[in-house]
Amino acid sequence: MCVTHLTRPQVIDHGTVSQLLNSLCARYRFFGVVPIGCSVLGRPIRSLTFGDGPDRVLVAAAFHGQEWLTALICLRLCEEIGEALRTGLPLSGWNLRRALRDRQLVFVPLVNPDGVEIAVHGSATAGEYAGSVRRNGGDVHGQWQANARGVDINHNFNAGFAELQQAEREKGIIGPSARQWGGPYPVSEPETEALVNLCDSVAFRHVVALHSQGEEIYWHYGEHTPPESRLMASVMAAVSGYTVAAPSGLAAHGGFKDWFIDTHHKPGFTIELGKGTNPLPVTTFESVYQKARDLLLVALLI
Repeated sequence: MCVTHLTRPQVIDHGTVSQLLNSLCARYRFFGVVPIGCSVLGRPIRSLTFGDGPDRVLVAAAFHGQEWLTALICLRLCEEIGEALRTGLPLSGWNLRRALRDRQLVFVPLVNPDGVEIAVHGSATAGEYAGSVRRNGGDVHGQWQANARGVDINHNFNAGFAELQQAEREKGIIGPSARQWGGPYPVSEPETEALVNLCDSVAFRHVVALHSQGEEIYWHYGEHTPPESRLMASVMAAVSGYTVAAPSGLAAHGGFKDWFIDTHHKPGFTIELGKGTNPLPVTTFESVYQKARDLLLVALLI
């Protein structure tokens, strides 16, 4: 939509995301950047916000190091929304000035900044944890999903945590790892705590977590899943060709959307963007984004 996109296809890290957030706020003065916490190594976790309406929606991305492309997709969505609001032109047929009148949007493009740094640049970026990260595969391409302490952020939320720990032990995962260790106890990590505190302080009507890959939408978790969640997921699937599905195995508990549904009794969704092997190649960025854009807009506006 923009003549020159700020969010062009590129491998991104914490520094790139910070620069893009600042650039988006400079171009679109109605955006604001608000820090929500810091990573294990002290890297700021920042949100991009718009609006002050009563209907609040959160989109969070890059929970996993190798899934850094989701941060770029989140930021491209912000940019196209900003341009539509600036010009008044429709985006995918939506008049966003009208559609967002009663909304507040909060985007957290980089939930796990340390993990993305490790995935992109290797164990040398892990500070005091560099040795542990190196021993656990931090320098192996396509391996690192966890934070700097070897905790998988999307296994660290307080939702079915005891069941998750048991399943991890059965798989031989009992300590810091490149992926799938939920940590010593729920919300042990500052990255997890940052999202929990944000959701506990802001009454979001629903939340969306961006992951990769599989082109699937997860919407259900336990007895507190709202009845409207399935219909909302079905609408997202209808506009995108994605599949409504359910996670299994070690992905069945401990996730952000699981915790949000279980704690706040409101809709939460995980969207698995694109298809292939993580990290998805940066050359797929435009095609993944174009296929998912209507889905993401519906997720914000439904």
